[in-house]
Formats: sequence, C-alpha cells, structure tokens
Amino acid sequence: MITSDRMAQVDRNAEALGVPRKQLMESSGNAVARVVREHADPGDQVVVVAGRGNNGGDAFVAARFLDEFDVETILLGRAETITTDIARENWDALQQGEYDAREVRDSADFSLPDCDLVVDAMLGTGVTGALREPEATAAEAINDSSAYVVSVDVPSGVDADTGESAGVAVHADHVVTFHDDKPGLEAVDAPIITVADIGIPDAAELFVEQGDLLALSRDPQAHKGDFGEVLVVGGGPYTGAPALAGQAAMRAGCDLVHVACPENVAGEVQGYEEGLIVHELAGDLLRPRHVDELLDRALDADCVILGPGLGRASGTLDAVREFLESYDGRAVVDADALRVVPDADTEADLLCTPHQGELAAMGGETDEDWETRMDLVESFAGDLDQTLLVKGAYDVVSDGETTRVNRTGNPGMTVGGTGDVLAGICGALASTHDPVEAGGIAAYVNGAAGDAVVDEQGYGLLASDLLPEIPHAMWGGRDE
Repeated sequence: MITSDRMAQVDRNAEALGVPRKQLMESSGNAVARVVREHADPGDQVVVVAGRGNNGGDAFVAARFLDEFDVETILLGRAETITTDIARENWDALQQGEYDAREVRDSADFSLPDCDLVVDAMLGTGVTGALREPEATAAEAINDSSAYVVSVDVPSGVDADTGESAGVAVHADHVVTFHDDKPGLEAVDAPIITVADIGIPDAAELFVEQGDLLALSRDPQAHKGDFGEVLVVGGGPYTGAPALAGQAAMRAGCDLVHVACPENVAGEVQGYEEGLIVHELAGDLLRPRHVDELLDRALDADCVILGPGLGRASGTLDAVREFLESYDGRAVVDADALRVVPDADTEADLLCTPHQGELAAMGGETDEDWETRMDLVESFAGDLDQTLLVKGAYDVVSDGETTRVNRTGNPGMTVGGTGDVLAGICGALASTHDPVEAGGIAAYVNGAAGDAVVDEQGYGLLASDLLPEIPHAMWGGRDE
C-alpha cells in the first residue's frame, strides 16, 4: 500500500532511473483499457470524462486502445490549460487521430451521453478537497447514470489516503489503480479494485532518488521554528566536528541550531558561524555532571545531534549513556557516541549514522556486497529497534522494516568531516521527518553535494566544501 505523496516520489524516482513518465502513462492507459474490455462488449458506448492532469492523460491513452467501442472523450476545461506536457501530448494525439474528443468549459454545458460504460478520469491521487465545477456536476451525472463506472487510480472526489469525500464523489464500480493499492480505497463502497503493474521498477522504491526530495516543502506562511530546532552536543577533543554539524543543519534548512560544547572550544566553534547559538559546558570534556543541563536544553529541541567531536573518554561515554537513558525525544547519534547505543536503555527515537567500522564496534555485521550488507543492516536495526544509516559506497538506511539505499557520493568523501556534515543534515531533516525518510534524504543530499564539488574541482575536497552545495542538492534537484 502506498500513499499519494509517496506515489508521486516513486513516479519521479522511476523517471530518474530512466523510465520516462510518458512510458508510464502509456502503460497506465493500456491497463485502463484492459479493464474496460472486461465490462463492455464491442460496439458499446463508452464515455471518457477526463480532467486536465495526468489522470486525464491516462484516459486519453486508454481511448486510443478502445477502437472496438464507440468512444467519446470529454475534457473538462480548456485544452490549453492541460497541466502537464505528457497529458497534453496525448490529448493532441486524439485530435490528430480524429477521435471523438471535445472540451466542456462550463458546468452548464456538461451532459453525459447515454452510454454503457463511463471512464472517470477527472482527478487522481494528488488532489484533495471538495470537487469544483465542472467536476462536481460531472460526478453527479455519472452517479445518476446507469452506466458501469471505471475510475482511474481513485474515484474522483475521494481522498486517496483517507477514503473521505468533502462533497460529491464518483461512485465507482471498478477502480484501476497503479503500482500499488492506495489506503483510501479500503473505505470506498465495495468496488472491484485492480492494481495494475505499469512498469515502475522496484529500484524506484529502494534507491533514494530525486523524487524523494518532493518530501521537502516550505509553507510560504511559515514562522521561525517551523522547520526545526536542533541541539548539537559535541566537541572537546575536536572543534571542527560540532561546527560542521551545526552549519550543515543550518544549510539543510533548520531554523535554529544550538551547539553545547566544552568551554575550552566554545569560542572556536562560535567563530565558524555567527548564526550558531553556542552554550559553554564547564571543563574541557563532556562529563556526567553536564547531563542535567543538556536535558534541559533538549526540551526545546526537535532533534539532538549527539557525538560530533566528543571523543571516547570514559567519562564522556558515561555522559552520553546517561543522557540517552533519560531522554525520550529524537536524536541523531554519530561518531564515538555510537558505542553506547546497544547497551543504553533509552526511550529516545534514534537515527544512528555509523560507518562500517563503527557498525562493527556496535556489534553489527557488514559485508562488501551491498545487498548482503543491506540485509545485515536491516536485521541489526530490527534488533536495536532504532534506525541505522550505515555509510559506504552504497549507504543503507533501515529501521528493521523499511529499508532504503543511497548511491550518491564518491571516493573523495573519505576525507574527515563529511560524516559530521551528514549528521547535521540528518538532524535538520529528523526535526520534521521520520528517521528513515530523514536518513535517506540526508544521505542523498550529502553525497550529491560531494559529487558537485568533485565535478567542479576534482578530488582533494574539504568537508567544508560541501556546506554551500547542500541547498543546491536539496532544492536544485526537485521537480516542481
């Protein structure tokens, strides 16, 4: 089962993998035509009622596969306002082929001809809310008809995710939905549901690709804090790591980033970026005496990034363990802090970001073959009951149930600090997204940023080179 948002991402991922959307539309239309043939006899009157989006485009394709029937296609709206190029191309194909196809620009002009079967292709899975005109009038006419009704992907007016209808909705006899079942169809009154395989490869769901970036959105009316507040707990032996993580979180769109670090490095960390809010911890290392203060600061954070630059002194790791065992929010755990995760009794929701050596230190297994490694990571994540992002040439992200793989990145990113950048991106995204989604997108963005640097200058990159590329990797690759 797949939600409408995830379906849009998978559709875009398929295109990124080399399966054109026009090809998918051709397969979708053919699937609709096959169902029409199951319920109509040659020569029957078939009416296609189509909207101006890709749902309508699927139906335009279907009309070309139904020459044995008397088919009339009705477009609700003006042809020049068809919203996608591929739907418009398929409308034009009907015109060039001199199929019976006409526009209805006003609800007052709509009338449903007498027919044996209606194809409802007005609105698809991406549209919610009450039907507007002329769709509402068309839906009422379809419902009043005695014709058999085949809906494309979801009955128009029905929310594909909830099954709810804000007003009139088409009463379908048969729904042809694509790739996977939709949650809302369970609530539709007992239609026949056909899930059609339209050629989307399994890789479009497994590999993180450009379509996953569609999950990133920003409300124009948003206020400060709506996109997350992150607390980085790091530093002491090292200064660059917490600074890189904090800056990366900012570049990834986090609104506010706090860094809690030992006082001996606080000034240096602040010097990297004026926008970081730096809090000094007494002494030169994280110690158990700091835990209460960190827990207080974590109350205002949407996500804590724990580990960059902390080192592995026994008192430091004791403090990490105490923090995790008292914290019940969301945290990204990186670097030496990962060592305490398997034995920590925590209610926190963790996104752990080990490389393969750190994974082994945690008690996990790895393998040179990425598919074998994927299975091992999935199993270990299930045992931990946490989310893992295991870094490698193929990054594996899993919570034990959902597993994603990222392929961006390059050998130049073996330089120190790129993991801290990844942790920062993870923290920003985990503030507003579930850990698997956050980890997958973060891995993709981090790798894409590194690829952009190497494309520009070759190897010899610095971790800080990734920072200005993060926004381009996140937003430049989106399909608006």
